[in-house]
Amino acid sequence: MAALPKFDLSDLKRRMQGAHATLKTELNGLRTGRASAALLEPVHVEAYGQRMPISQVASISVPEPRALAVSVWDKTMVNAVDKAIRDANLGLSPTVEGTLLRIRIPELNEQRRKEMVKVAHKYAEDARVAVRHVRRDGFDVLKKLLKEHAESEDDNKRHEAEVQKATDESIKEIDMLLATKEKEIMQV
Repeated sequence: MAALPKFDLSDLKRRMQGAHATLKTELNGLRTGRASAALLEPVHVEAYGQRMPISQVASISVPEPRALAVSVWDKTMVNAVDKAIRDANLGLSPTVEGTLLRIRIPELNEQRRKEMVKVAHKYAEDARVAVRHVRRDGFDVLKKLLKEHAESEDDNKRHEAEVQKATDESIKEIDMLLATKEKEIMQV
């Protein structure tokens, strides 16, 4: 007979914190008008048969405050990097010059700010979904433990409440991160 899974609330919380960390990184990539290499962190390139971060196929520099330069190491990857940047919904249009892609950071007009807020909302929703998946995993473990009579119904209910509380706290933190970023984007 297979070993029963172990209920570990701290592991579930750690995994929920991973969703927060990812969201923070993605939101930091949403720069508000100034060029930053972090702006391209969420971009993943289809390269060598797999998806990888842009930083693994090119170097990113900031030659001036409103421009980025992406130097692709392998000239066969230039089109894939260009496509990945355009498809990332960041509102950026690279200009290709050999293995160098120049990206002018557009002025943040009202429409551009609203687009960035939509992207921030998408990132936040992805984080909420990740947290809910962790909650589901926790509930699945608890169901198995109850089914196998490895814990009492009272303990099971208490553990379910703890998982739900951790989920609610995580989603509240995600919403606060989103509200802060949304305010920052709209104030520039």
